[in-house]
Amino acid sequence: MIRGLFRRSARLPASKRPPLGRDERVVAWASLPDDRVVVATNHGLFLPGRDTRLGWHEINKATWSGRELTVVPAAVVEEREGYDVVEDRPAWSDTLLDPGDVPDQVRTRVTRSVAYSAHHGIPGLRIVARRVPGVDGLRWAVRYDPGVDRADPAVVAATDELVAAARSTV
Repeated sequence: MIRGLFRRSARLPASKRPPLGRDERVVAWASLPDDRVVVATNHGLFLPGRDTRLGWHEINKATWSGRELTVVPAAVVEEREGYDVVEDRPAWSDTLLDPGDVPDQVRTRVTRSVAYSAHHGIPGLRIVARRVPGVDGLRWAVRYDPGVDRADPAVVAATDELVAAARSTV
């Protein structure tokens, strides 16, 4: 018999429910110390200390240690023709007291949001195309490796060419 197939998870208390968007629903939640919660929805992740949801496409990296969930968000630092330049923001990390399905939902949904990913050693960047819930098409982004001068005209030109080539293959 498959355990958990018909398991009923505890409902998220109404007082802890974040403001959900249209067509958004809670898919998992977990308790944190100090009576806080992390809430996963079909559109993203609500973390304590943030006023808004972090979309699945905005999470650059997430790890689960078995006790602690760590999420590294990415933020747009520059908009260019056909793609955004993103940088990592400070990681959020906390202990999940009863993780339930949160780690699995985070892994699955972040992974599912990635339609294309490739690293290029010269000039030193990663190109990623992400699916965004409720948006047609893909959102393209570039994340430069540490030490790359993203303002260098040669780097910008090379990036434009690499993104154009990637877009033509997807």
